[in-house]
Amino acid sequence: MKHIVKTPMYRFLILLSVASAVGLQAWQTLFNNFAVEVAGMEGYHVGVIQSIREVPGFLALLAIYVLLIIKEHRLSALSVFCLGLGLGATGLLPNFTGLMLTTLVSSFGFHYYETTKKSLTLQYFDPNTAPWVFGKQASVSAASNILIGIFIYAVTFVLSYTQVYLIIGAFVCAIALWGIFQNPATSTTVIQHKKMIFRKKYWLYYFLTFMSGARRQIFMAFAAFLMVKKFEFSIQEITLLFVLNNVIGYFLAPLIGKSIIRWGERKVLSFEYTGLIIIFLAYAVVEAKLIAASLYILDHVFFNFAIGINTYFQKIGDARDIASTMAVGFTINHIAAVFLPVAGGILWMVDYRIPFVAGAAMALVSLLAVQKISNPYR
Repeated sequence: MKHIVKTPMYRFLILLSVASAVGLQAWQTLFNNFAVEVAGMEGYHVGVIQSIREVPGFLALLAIYVLLIIKEHRLSALSVFCLGLGLGATGLLPNFTGLMLTTLVSSFGFHYYETTKKSLTLQYFDPNTAPWVFGKQASVSAASNILIGIFIYAVTFVLSYTQVYLIIGAFVCAIALWGIFQNPATSTTVIQHKKMIFRKKYWLYYFLTFMSGARRQIFMAFAAFLMVKKFEFSIQEITLLFVLNNVIGYFLAPLIGKSIIRWGERKVLSFEYTGLIIIFLAYAVVEAKLIAASLYILDHVFFNFAIGINTYFQKIGDARDIASTMAVGFTINHIAAVFLPVAGGILWMVDYRIPFVAGAAMALVSLLAVQKISNPYR
């Protein structure tokens, strides 16, 4: 894989992935404390802002039309710049309106970068290398999360929230500015369609993408809440879980990419969904705190297996459809964010086990669906 590391597009995407990971992790780490301690927000305000944060995910398909104006790699860099700009301005606008605005700006940046990152990776790296590249991107993102977490922990003792936001935002913007002036594109890639495309033959990709988004919402909305609500994890213990997740992700993500290259998407995704069935059912019955923490870590590990959904599309899709389909897929992935947390929250009030049993059922459906994957390269 050494020849891949030397390519301009690989370096371009790796550095922007570092900046994107730093920006997102900083926002997630600082937001709740800043919202309460400085901006004086209540639960209602935080809920509204969290909903606004998901809006750009639904609008990811609009990236197709932005590509009519600028090149895709430039949109990637500009997206990361928006993430850094929104993050840096957060500390300067400590009120409800200001947080809505800065969250929207930074979220557009993050979601549009994630869309173009997937698209560019699939366009510039063949099916035998793209899974490894996705794995390396996840690995450096995990390492970045660890480092920025340590940085925030250290500097918040001596710096204000505003200063921390400005420093990290400036760092993200600096890498983005570097990216804006790069030209990693080559003339050998296939020219992409600049319109919205839905094709019947991509139905399995659409379905697996939707189910992946639903699984993400169960993890984000209910798994962490279970750790705090039932097992009374402290903020220090939750932080330790985050660190462990990222340390494991740093080492494991490239191996997952290699396993897709070796075994193919069907086997790897089947392993993921089988594991998720067991994990979700275990969430519903576990009583030991240490076992619950282990389930949480394993649950997070399986996020990296979603690489296989994108590389599956690479093998069945028209090369001209990549940019459009990644944008549409990102929107589909966020559909579940509209209704699942609310519906799951209502079911939680009836019995906290219900959302996890439902998650196991969805994993079973995904397991059955993924058996329809055929690999033309094997």
